[in-house]
Amino acid sequence: MTDLPDHTQPQRSLLQQDARTVKRNRAEKRFKMYGIVAIAIGLLMLAILLVTIVGRGTGAFQQTFLTLDVQLLEAKLDKKGDRNIEDIKKVSTFGYAPLMSAALEAKVATLGIQTELKPKAMADILSKDAAAQLRDFVLANPDLIGTSVEFKFLTNSRVDGYMKGRVSRESIANDKNINAAQLDLVDALHAAGALQTQFNLSFITGADASDARPEAAGMGVAMIGSLFMMLVVLILALPIGVAASIYLEEFAPKNLLTDIIEVNIANLAAVPSIVFGILGLAVFINYMHLPNSAPLVGGLVLTLMTLPTIIISTRASLKSVPPSIRDAALGVGASKMQSVFHHVLPLAAPGILTGTIIGLAQALGETAPLLLIGMVGFIASNPPDSIASGLLAPNSAMPAQIYEWAKRADPAFYERAWGGIIILLVFLVTMNAIAVLLRRRFERRW
Repeated sequence: MTDLPDHTQPQRSLLQQDARTVKRNRAEKRFKMYGIVAIAIGLLMLAILLVTIVGRGTGAFQQTFLTLDVQLLEAKLDKKGDRNIEDIKKVSTFGYAPLMSAALEAKVATLGIQTELKPKAMADILSKDAAAQLRDFVLANPDLIGTSVEFKFLTNSRVDGYMKGRVSRESIANDKNINAAQLDLVDALHAAGALQTQFNLSFITGADASDARPEAAGMGVAMIGSLFMMLVVLILALPIGVAASIYLEEFAPKNLLTDIIEVNIANLAAVPSIVFGILGLAVFINYMHLPNSAPLVGGLVLTLMTLPTIIISTRASLKSVPPSIRDAALGVGASKMQSVFHHVLPLAAPGILTGTIIGLAQALGETAPLLLIGMVGFIASNPPDSIASGLLAPNSAMPAQIYEWAKRADPAFYERAWGGIIILLVFLVTMNAIAVLLRRRFERRW
C-alpha cells in the first residue's frame, strides 16, 4: 500500500463544481425561491385583508348630518315656564318631532328648495334617533328653552348610504324607507351646504342602537365592557400564571405528578375557546349564579383561557435565564427563593410581560366564550358610574358587538361591523407594539 496520489484518475480543479455540488446548489436556490414566494403570498393576503377592512370600515367613522335651526318653543317643552327639570322630562320624544319638522320646513323655505313633500315626509330623512338627540340636549340645557338653537341631526341610514354611494336611486325602487323625491331633497340640501358628511365621534364613544336606527350605533359601551374584562384578566391571570410558572420551573420536584401537570397545561393551551365558554356557563352562571352578561363573568372565562398561554410563556422566559445566574446567587449565600426573586425573575420579566400582553390581546379578540355567557345582547346604557357597576352590570364586548352587527340585515350595521374591526385591530396592534417595546427595552442578550 502507498499514500502517493493515484495519477491514473483525472484531476479536477477546486474551482470546478462537480455534478453533486451543482445539484445541491440548485436545490438550495429553489428552496430560497419557495420561501420568497411564500412570504410574497403572505404579504399579498395581508395587504388584501387590510385594504378590504379599511375600504369597507372607514365609512363607519363618517356620518351624514343635517344642520337645522330649531325653535325650542316654551309652549311645547315647558308649559309652566318654571324650568322644572322633572316637568321637562315628561315631554317625550314625540313632543320634539313637530319642532324638527317645523325647523326642516323653514330651512327648505329659506333655501328656496322646491319640493312636493309634506313636512312629515321631509322629516323622514332624519334619523329616528334625532328626537332623542334633541331631547337630551334640552334636558342638559333647560335654560335654552324659548330660544332658537342650531343643531346637527343625524340623517337616516338610507340618506347616509346615498351620500356614501352605498345606496343608489335604482336600489330604492322597492324600499319603503325612502323615495326618489326625498333623495331630490337630499341633493338640494347638500348643494346648499345644509347636509354634509363628516367625522362621527359618536361611533367611537356611543352605544349600540336598535334595528330602526343603525346610524346611531356606536362602539363606546362595548369598548368599556372589553376594558373591564381585560382588567379582570390582568388582575387574576398575571399573578396566578406567574406564580404557577415559578413553582413549576424553580421549586417543583421533577416527578410523574409535575409531568402530568405540564402536559395538561400544554393541552389546555390548544383547547378551543368555546369549551371555556361552556365551562364558564356551567360554573360561574349556573352554579355560582353570577350575573349573566357581566364583564366579571367574561373576565373569569377569559382568565381560564389565558392562563395556559401565560404559564407557558413565563416558563420559557425563566428557562432562558442562564443557570450560572442561579449558581452565582446560591454560591454567595442566597437562598433558593432569593436567587429566584432577586435575580432570575427580574431578568425574565421582559419575556413574562410580553407573554402576558400577547395573552391579553388573544383574549381581547375572543368571541365564542362570550356568546355562551350571553354578552351579545342589545346594550344601550350610559357608562358605568363605578367599578362595581362596570363589572356586574350587563354589557357587551367589542368582538361580540361586531358579531351582532354582522348578523343584522341593514347594510349600515354591516358597515359598522367593519368599522368595529378597525377599532379592534387598533387595540390589538397597540398591545403587540407595547409587547415588542417592552422586550427591546428590558431584554438582555447573553
